[in-house]
Amino acid sequence: MSDPKKINLALQGGGAHGAFTWGVLDWFLEDSRFELDGITGTSAGAMNAVVLASGLEAGGEEGARATLEAFWREVSAEARTSPIQRSPLDVLLGHWSLDYSPSYLYFDVLSRFASPYEFNPLNFNPLRDIVERTVDFEKVHCCSGLKLFIAATNVFTGKIRVFSEKEVTLDAVMASACLPQLYQAVEIDGEPYWDGGFMGNPPLYPLFYETETSDVVLIQINPIERREVPRTAREIVNRLNEITFNSTLLRELRAIDFVTRLIEEGKLDRKEYTKVHLHRIAAEELKPLQASSKMNAEWDFLTHLRDVGRQTAKEWLDRHFDDIGERSTIDLRKEFA
Repeated sequence: MSDPKKINLALQGGGAHGAFTWGVLDWFLEDSRFELDGITGTSAGAMNAVVLASGLEAGGEEGARATLEAFWREVSAEARTSPIQRSPLDVLLGHWSLDYSPSYLYFDVLSRFASPYEFNPLNFNPLRDIVERTVDFEKVHCCSGLKLFIAATNVFTGKIRVFSEKEVTLDAVMASACLPQLYQAVEIDGEPYWDGGFMGNPPLYPLFYETETSDVVLIQINPIERREVPRTAREIVNRLNEITFNSTLLRELRAIDFVTRLIEEGKLDRKEYTKVHLHRIAAEELKPLQASSKMNAEWDFLTHLRDVGRQTAKEWLDRHFDDIGERSTIDLRKEFA
């Protein structure tokens, strides 16, 4: 059997839709043909990344798979006591969204007129307790052979901060997933931080500078392109959020394309600059889902997304395994044409 191929992973954030990423990771961990070199993640992607790193150090690939499942089970168990649930109409029609949930609509309106400093003065965040119970950060810090990077946005400067190695703490993970409409800013070293998706969803550049692996697999859960005009107020807000959270990623992809062209034209020395092989795993099944479904943590929904992630990863690998280490499977020039 040949040596496993090394890859880097870039994990987007997207609330409960991060269960799709769980499925992709589960399939990669089950497949023995790969070795993970680096992982970068934001928000739910950051949580998946630290959970994977903790489980990997504790029990190898099977330990990582078990820890990921334990994490998402805890997320679902906590959600059962939440007042925000699907409406009977959504359940009847088989919709995963919360668009007709009275409690979701009430909270959605409330968040537009009151800040979390007002409606959540104690800064209660059940996800913090779940991450603390699931992740052994001492194991994350000594995870051999895996470089980990998670992103947050500095509220004061508006700049991205990438946490790595021993900087990856519980506070750093919660900062990476801190939506300012829901939670108070997370303070680290006297600086406040919000969700990393505003400035990098996820950032790719740490993988170029800190690893020697040229293949980056982007696990994308926020669609870049939609071919219909949003018409309702909620559709407009949802599309604006997608555009905002993808904007920094698109800038990095353009930069990768620019450097690749210069390398191919002989204007940059291949010894000094790495030609990145960029790949993407995404699912058409995620596109029809409403943004409110990112707050739906029912176990049936999470396992549905996990299964979609596993199947999508399997199909992608069947098509592109031989391309890894050889070429990109994303045509960036077509992306920006």
